[in-house]
Amino acid sequence: MENDKKSGPLTGCTFIEIEGIGPGPFAGMMLSDMGATVIVIERPDGNDSIDLADKDILKRGKQSIAVDLKSDKGRDLVLQLIANADGLIEGMRPGVMERLGLGPDVCLGVNRKLVYGRMTGWGQTGPMSERAGHDINYIGLSGALWYAGKPGDAPFAPPTLAGDIGGGATYLVIGLLAGVLNAKANGQGQVVDANIVDGSANMMNLILSMVANNMASFNRGQSILDGPHWFDSYKTSDNKAVTVGPLERKFYHIMLDALGLGEDDDFKQQFDPSLWPKQKQKLQQIFAAHTQAHWDQVFAGLDACYAPVLSPAQAAQHEHNQQRGYYFEKDGILQAAAAPRFSQTPSFDKGDIALRGADSQRILHTLGLNDNDIKDLVDEGIVGLR
Repeated sequence: MENDKKSGPLTGCTFIEIEGIGPGPFAGMMLSDMGATVIVIERPDGNDSIDLADKDILKRGKQSIAVDLKSDKGRDLVLQLIANADGLIEGMRPGVMERLGLGPDVCLGVNRKLVYGRMTGWGQTGPMSERAGHDINYIGLSGALWYAGKPGDAPFAPPTLAGDIGGGATYLVIGLLAGVLNAKANGQGQVVDANIVDGSANMMNLILSMVANNMASFNRGQSILDGPHWFDSYKTSDNKAVTVGPLERKFYHIMLDALGLGEDDDFKQQFDPSLWPKQKQKLQQIFAAHTQAHWDQVFAGLDACYAPVLSPAQAAQHEHNQQRGYYFEKDGILQAAAAPRFSQTPSFDKGDIALRGADSQRILHTLGLNDNDIKDLVDEGIVGLR
């Protein structure tokens, strides 16, 4: 089985992932890519939210066991798995795991070294902790969405990236790994309260540092990373787009020279917000006069902080990404490779996508159950097999 060939810096670590959507499974994928054994506890009858079946990239390299967590026998099976795990991932609303009898106190009671990772949108406490929400709501509340738009327009951010993945999954993984390191040092596990509002707010500290140093403003379109003509995307004549971002003066002048604007008095002042609208309008006209391919050629080899805007499919074909091997296809599914990269313990991201309940029997055998025991559990609807 291909998943048995895993490698990576987390080889030997085991994480239990309670079925969910979005940031929790993404965090599990990252851990699995880095070599950890990730066992997903799934519902025997399927997920009533979003079930991507056999094309869910977030389940690559994982193992799946289908168990009814609402049954006493099912809960006991999961606790047996938790007893030997390094960490757990759950993305339920606050209180749900406690009602299932799988809250932190119970789980740490069977495994004092366990790092119990909780992934929510609003956090475990607070007046909004019980409310439903999604990525765009959380980054709206945290302030992370504020700069994602033009002055006068409602903000718009790439779906899931700033919230679910940036503020959610990434911080959950950091918290889990820090907790595991601490548990290995002192033998004591703990609870990690990772949530998208906290994480995406924390991501704002670079911009808040710029505000404190008068390099940025809370007025949209007046900061050096959301207003200038030299930090934006522009449409091209073939209805594509390009990006420029030469913050430093030396790169800015390289961009101007490439555009034939090196001696243009209208562009002498790089950091005057009052000039940005006029300068941006002129750049819009210039970039719109030629194709994206033309600008790729103009800026080839120049330190002008330039790049084309590509779709994921186009990005997979770009020579830089191809040389780096960042995108790949497996079973007809386009996927992005694991990140970051390790020199001595390379990650393994080519594992099969775990299918619901496909590993149930094998996992239960590791707990000491025989085929008759498993058949009884299946007949009772406690365990599902694929």
